[in-house]
Order: sequence, then C-alpha cells, then structure tokens
Amino acid sequence: MTDPSPNIDAADSAATDAVTKRIDAEETISLLQELVRIRSPYFEEAEITTFVYDWLDARGLDPELHQVTEPDIVGFEGNNVIARLSGSDPDAPTLLLNAHMDTVQLVEAWEEDPLSGRIEDGKLYGQGACDMKGGLAGIMVAFEALAAADIELAGDVVFTAVVDEEGPYGLGANQLIRDDIVADCDVAIVTEPGPTLAREDIENPALILGARGRFLHDITVTGEAAHGSQPQTGTNAVVDASRLADALTDIEVGSHEQLGDGSICPLKIEGGSETLSVPEYCRLLVDRHIVIGETEDRVRADAERVVERLDLDSTVDIGFREAPAADVRYGPYVTDADHPLVGALSTAVETVTGDEPAIGYFASVGDFNYFGHRAELPTVIVGPDGENIHGAGEFVYTDEVVDVAHIVAAGCVSLLSA
Repeated sequence: MTDPSPNIDAADSAATDAVTKRIDAEETISLLQELVRIRSPYFEEAEITTFVYDWLDARGLDPELHQVTEPDIVGFEGNNVIARLSGSDPDAPTLLLNAHMDTVQLVEAWEEDPLSGRIEDGKLYGQGACDMKGGLAGIMVAFEALAAADIELAGDVVFTAVVDEEGPYGLGANQLIRDDIVADCDVAIVTEPGPTLAREDIENPALILGARGRFLHDITVTGEAAHGSQPQTGTNAVVDASRLADALTDIEVGSHEQLGDGSICPLKIEGGSETLSVPEYCRLLVDRHIVIGETEDRVRADAERVVERLDLDSTVDIGFREAPAADVRYGPYVTDADHPLVGALSTAVETVTGDEPAIGYFASVGDFNYFGHRAELPTVIVGPDGENIHGAGEFVYTDEVVDVAHIVAAGCVSLLSA
C-alpha cells in the first residue's frame, strides 16, 4: 500500500490504516481458493451458502439466511446470506456491499479441474474465479476487517451474498428488493469484475459507474401448416421468423453519452419438426440491450414497426420473456461521477494503489441494475479483473482481489467515518 493521499484528514487516515491492516493477502487468497473449490452453478448454491454463512458466523458477524423463492416459473428455493455492521449515527448513510455466490454451469472444455483454484503467475484459475468469487472474497474480508478494527463508523454497512445472479432472473437480488432488505440503504458497491466487461478499453484500478439495461423479446410466429412437398400451399413460420430476426437487427437503437449504443442480437429460433410438414409455429428470442431513455413501450413499438414493414403472411406476437413480476427487469442506470460514494472510492483507490481510477460503464447487465435502477441506489462496480469469464480457463488476478478488499474497506471508512 502507498501512503494515504494528502486529502484524507488524520483521523480518516488512521481509521483507514487500522482497517486495511486487518486484511491479510495470503488469507484472502486462501479464502478465494476455498470458494472456487465449491461447485455452485445457479440454482445449486446450497453448499456455498452454508460456507459463507459459517465463515461469517465463526467471526462473530451475526449472519442471517434470507429465503429466496420463485415457485411459479423455475421452482427455485434457496438463501441469500446477510449481515450488518451498525453505525453510530442513524442519520448517516447506509452502504450496501453485494456479491453473488453462484457461477454459470461448469464448462466442458476445461483441460483441468474447473474447480482447482490453481495459482500460477499471479492468476487463480477456476469456474467463477473472476465472476465473481474474487469479488465475493474481497467483500467478505473487507467486511470482517471493518468489524474487527477498533474504529467507529457513523453509517451502517450491509453485507449481502446472493444467489442466482447468473440465472435468468437475478432472484437473490430481486428478493432483497421485494423484502425491503435494502430499503434503508443509500448507496451500493458491487464487486463484479469491471474492466473486462466494460464497454471501454480500460484496466484496473477502475470504477464502473453505470450499465446498460436489457429486454428479452419472446416472439411467436404462427404460419399455416401444409405438406412439405407443396410449401407454396402453406405459410412457413420458420422462414418468416428468420426474416424477422434479420430485420430486427436493423432497428435504430438508442445512444447515451456514458453508456454508448444499445444493441440487438437474435439468440434463439426454434420451430418445425423432422416430419414432412410446413412449420406452422416458430419461437424467436431476441436480446435487446438498452440505454437510458429506451422504455418497454418504445422497444415493443420498434419491433412492431418492423413486423408491419415486412408484411409477413404469418401472424406475429411481440412479447417479452415471462418474469416473476412486471418490474423484474434490468433497467439502465448511471451514477453521478460527483457522488460522494464515487469520491470515497476514488480516494480509496489512490490510497491503496497510488493511481487515479479509470472510469467506465458496464456493457451488459447484472444485480447492479436492480440496485442502480429498481432500488434507485447510486451504485458503483469495483472488482478484480481476469479473463475467460464464463468460459474454460477462467482466472482472476490474485493481487487485484487483495486490492479490491483494501479499496472496499478504505472506501467504507472514507464515506462512513464518524
């Protein structure tokens, strides 16, 4: 660590030093190895949930299990892990620290154990090492350090380790909002990997101050069946859906100064069969990443105009993916660069690394959209970087995991000191 930057007063500097000295690099990476070695694809997080709960409990941090259920669409039942450090001033801001415990499904292309936690040349390998068990380890040790250090914070710190970020609905973060767990929070830090998924070409140290949003079109195309030897007597839904998929990519998407341009990508087309029949039904899934100003009504209207222009023989129903509730969607957001949270984290980055942070914006979506858009919390992503996220050979830089723990702890002190 470098010396504290000169704009930190003596009391804050002493408090920051007291907290960051509690963070041990070897113990942090050892914790990360343990997390990576636990298999935890989304909807299968029971083992890692127990581990995180027990780790916090063994350190006297009074964790709670927070039930997450979605009975109607996916039938999921699981638990988030929540803990809180209480500050001395009820009028001071409350800060949310968030990370997710799940990973994508294990990728078959790994040439080694995907849960090895192997370390080589400063890189720790494993499915989910970067996305986002590195960030999870970072907030776990930062939270413990804040609790163990002999300092006084004015505001509360709420720790949440959630399930199902990688799944279809972000059910863990959604449940936090549904059950008012974050209702008293004023700001949020999410330790997702930032630079590797930013729309800009940036490197750590970096602060990610916003993200695009997302809609997923679920479109049905209904034609008319006929014998496959006489296709002219029917209406081929697969052909019309293919024409529609191609035409949708030509929609003029929105643009935003920080978030860049929106995007459209057909993801899946399914219909027809191997029997000798003209397909009468086809389903089309189309991803649309949006920026601020692009609403559900606009997105639907854009697609309907394409259908009208094509004048297809098939009937087309423009819909969206089924969700647990109407507000369960990823809206775009931007956190003001002048917000005190950004200032506190910028100071922390300079204190820990000696460098000013790069500023970027996320290209895709995640739980941070729920906090930044739905809960309307100023939200900053600060996380360790790596490569091959969601793929074989995924790794995280170990030194950045330790840096993130220091930055988060120092940022909390800077923002919340009494």
